[in-house]
Amino acid sequence: MDLFTLITLLIVISALFAYLNTRWLKLPDAIGIMVLSLLFSVLLIGLNAFHPAWFAVIRQALGQIDFGRVLFDVMLSFLLFAGAFHTDSAQLKLERRSVMLFALIGVSLSTALVGTGLYFLAGWFGFALPYPACLLFGALISPTDPIAVLGILAKFKLPENVKLNIVGESLFNDGVGVVVFASIYRIVVNGADSISAGEIGLLFLEEAGGGILFGLALGYGMFRLLKSINHYQTEVILTVAGVMGGYLLAQTLHISGPLAMVVAGLFVGGHARQGAMSHTTEEYVDKFWELIDGILNAVLFVLIGLELLLIDFQSGYWPICLAVVFLVLLARFISIWVPFNLARRWLDLDDKAPLMLTWGGLRGGLSIAMALSIPAALPYKDLLVTITYAVVLFSVIGQGLTMERLIRRLYPPASSK
Repeated sequence: MDLFTLITLLIVISALFAYLNTRWLKLPDAIGIMVLSLLFSVLLIGLNAFHPAWFAVIRQALGQIDFGRVLFDVMLSFLLFAGAFHTDSAQLKLERRSVMLFALIGVSLSTALVGTGLYFLAGWFGFALPYPACLLFGALISPTDPIAVLGILAKFKLPENVKLNIVGESLFNDGVGVVVFASIYRIVVNGADSISAGEIGLLFLEEAGGGILFGLALGYGMFRLLKSINHYQTEVILTVAGVMGGYLLAQTLHISGPLAMVVAGLFVGGHARQGAMSHTTEEYVDKFWELIDGILNAVLFVLIGLELLLIDFQSGYWPICLAVVFLVLLARFISIWVPFNLARRWLDLDDKAPLMLTWGGLRGGLSIAMALSIPAALPYKDLLVTITYAVVLFSVIGQGLTMERLIRRLYPPASSK
């Protein structure tokens, strides 16, 4: 099946599921589309019992899609820029202490807790997982996914400072998570002597620090170009070129493209709206990136649902999958609660915030993409991919569907800001 046919089928399926959700299910877009995609995958799996040849053709066609490459190299730059562009950068700046605290300490602590917990759980359930492999899973599952978070929280009424902490942390903790994942990945593949603590620190400075600086430069460059003209068609194209060209250049320079897109999106969204765009341009640019965000989110969650066809679920995996779901939630709560209490007097958050940040910290396509990037030669890849998929399913569907109920319990309408 050629590339154009695959893209066409994905767009058609995404549009159909979006319509069915909007018309009948009326769930938040990400949840509704993913539920329908999962049901569709289950039906296709059932088809295997009656027409194995047809199912084999479908699975082969889906196998041609490199999920990790599609997400990291194509979709991620657009989704992160769009999400950051629509985030109130001025308000986010007020919450910068807590956002960076949770992004830095939270992800690192969660990685250690999840990795250690999985090591003992795996032994208890009879799986031989080396400790570095368990830490690798901790690194890929600990960062919350800004794509899933932004797509779901937009539908719920939550105090602004709490929402900004959830959104802001998810936008920035990718940089920390990717560096931790890359470091542990080298240890798993090449051995413990392949990287030192100093190299990890240098990698973090190069990836995260370089990404932030490059994002500022890119955002400022886009701002100056947008300010110099007043032609909305050209200005829309400039933002697209900035995202695509900037992300490609960031990859070439070996710095964090995701962080660069977040910073550039926040800069353009915060400064260009006020000082570089006319009202007409602002409206068109805003609507364009809103549409890009909606279309790519729909395709992404369809892909996540269809990945079910390619994952080798074994009956012996279910107990450890369920146990790890609870482990990840517990580690998430501890990794928020500890820095929250250490810096309590400097944070503008109430005592209910750690619980809300725990339940609102969703995992999504990024975790699956990192899990799929684990070399197939490693004997435990199937187990880690299966556990990752189980956690993501529970996160998006279980946590996503109960988010509104938790918000109403913690923050009744009368007390919402």
